[in-house]
Amino acid sequence: MDNGEERAPELRTLRQKVEYMVEKTFPGRRISGRFFADLVRERGGSLSHSYFSNILAGKVTQPSEEILKALGLGFGVDWRFFKEESEVVDDVVAGLQFLAKRRTGEISGLAGRGVNEDGLPPELLQFAMSLLRDAEDRRPPAGGGQRD
Repeated sequence: MDNGEERAPELRTLRQKVEYMVEKTFPGRRISGRFFADLVRERGGSLSHSYFSNILAGKVTQPSEEILKALGLGFGVDWRFFKEESEVVDDVVAGLQFLAKRRTGEISGLAGRGVNEDGLPPELLQFAMSLLRDAEDRRPPAGGGQRD
């Protein structure tokens, strides 16, 4: 059953995770290894453009923790997203889906009590996404009426 909701992609390999983040962070843009390496450097990390290109080519599968932290800096996500068997993958995907719905106007506002400078906790993001799914399931079909 397809209700228009984006399904969480299967993100098992480092390459799949990085490709997904490139697509979601820079939609419609093709970024170079040099661009990404410069972005990481601007944010206080270190990653060579050739190493980033090798990740995208699938040549690097088990980088050091420092490389994972550099990827996290570049994409603005928790670096543990890039670890194998990461428990934060679902949280990051939910957060990106939430932001996409915010951009398209499906979410017009959200108030959170006790939200600190780290933003919304993953549990709240998951809850907000579940509310949106419920609302979409209850929304009448486009056209506003029944067909004869």
